[in-house]
Amino acid sequence: MEIDTFWLAVGLAALGYFIGDGLKNFAKPQKKSRYPYLIKEKDLHYHFNLSKDEIAELLNKYPDAPRIELKGTTYYSYHKFIDWLSSNDIYKG
Repeated sequence: MEIDTFWLAVGLAALGYFIGDGLKNFAKPQKKSRYPYLIKEKDLHYHFNLSKDEIAELLNKYPDAPRIELKGTTYYSYHKFIDWLSSNDIYKG
């Protein structure tokens, strides 16, 4: 009987710890990036402050840009595209 009470107390203490830890960040959840994860090709110019012609020229000149095609629509991952631009010294913005 004494051992059962001990394990019950340990379980309640662990439960209290995990609930308290979860409530600690309840009022202030993690901030999400203001940038979308995937950007349509037609919207790239908006996110990178370039004209539509400059984006078209960039994509024609560098066809190895990281892209994803889903159901005939081309998307670019914002973070991968930024990394690709900066690693190739293409964009100095």
